[in-house]
Amino acid sequence: MSTTTTYAEVAEGIRATIAAYAQALDDGRTDDIVATFCPDGVSEITGMGTHEGHDALRKAYSGWKPRGPQRHLVLNTLVTDWNDHEAHAISDVVFVLRGDSGWAIQLVGRYEDTLHHDDGTWRIHHRVATFVT
Repeated sequence: MSTTTTYAEVAEGIRATIAAYAQALDDGRTDDIVATFCPDGVSEITGMGTHEGHDALRKAYSGWKPRGPQRHLVLNTLVTDWNDHEAHAISDVVFVLRGDSGWAIQLVGRYEDTLHHDDGTWRIHHRVATFVT
């Protein structure tokens, strides 16, 4: 691999983008969610459709604002292929929701992301979210 950026720099930048996405999602900050995507970014979520571009992403995510305390716990992020401009990563995700009897797991799944390096920041170009429960 011929690159001037190290794997550690790429991996940390990608983890920061994924964390910013998850925290904005759990806080209901739609504009901050959209900012983690490239302008032509795509989000494919099992059972929730495919949304392409900032306008479509904004419309979709504004309809999914949390109604109560929730957390998307993203772990095991593995950058599988990368260069200075594009990277691929796979992350496990556990979605928990706080109800009357406490926190409970609602979904377990995986994010498969293609990210582009844009103006010093990694942004999601294409995300596929699949769930196993």
